[in-house]
Amino acid sequence: MWYEILPGMAIMGICLSIPGLSTVYMHRWCNGGKEKRIARYPYQWTLMERDRRLSGVNKYYVSKGLENID
Repeated sequence: MWYEILPGMAIMGICLSIPGLSTVYMHRWCNGGKEKRIARYPYQWTLMERDRRLSGVNKYYVSKGLENID
């Protein structure tokens, strides 16, 4: 019957979602628990460069916060 395909579809759905989810978790692990930032527009790129410059360690994902900026 039609419901016999449900286990196969569930297995296929899980197998197709593993690469996407594992990529998200690898980026979080590599970037100190923060999401990966993507600069699609020049303004976003300038913000990432500003964060990289202000971090003090030349990494945009290590933020200081406004109270620590000299």
